[in-house]
Amino acid sequence: MTDTTMKPKPAKLAAPVIPLFEMPKFDIPNFDMPKMEVPAAFREFAEKGVAQSKEAYEKFKAAAEENTEMLETVYTTASKGATEYGLKTIEIARANTDAMFDYMEAMFGVKTPSEFVEISTKHAREQFETLSGQSKDLAGLAQKVATETAEPIKSSVSKAMKKVA
Repeated sequence: MTDTTMKPKPAKLAAPVIPLFEMPKFDIPNFDMPKMEVPAAFREFAEKGVAQSKEAYEKFKAAAEENTEMLETVYTTASKGATEYGLKTIEIARANTDAMFDYMEAMFGVKTPSEFVEISTKHAREQFETLSGQSKDLAGLAQKVATETAEPIKSSVSKAMKKVA
């Protein structure tokens, strides 16, 4: 192999831009504002408006902070609930998988058709009972998570209604 070096090509110059027309240049007139005294009533009105605006801003800021805290609580509660629900689902899947392996192990030892029917019937009955219980557990957990998640919202709305009333 040969070692060759490449020299960079010189950059091309951009073509000059020729304007189609030129904007006329005008000076902006300078108007001197007359110096006049603002009436006291108008000044008082303006100061009152500024004070009311500051007060409204403070109330809005306090409400926004309360809502932010409420949303953080809701998110934390929902996150914990979702984690708990997911762990329960994994626990149920593990139990069902273990039951299926036990069933398959029993099926490998079957010698007669009547034994097959007996083991299959027993497994189906046990799984139906287990699945019913698991469904109730998951429904109860979902209900608990929903209630706990909605509680901060409910209390926040209740506080807001008390302030309005």
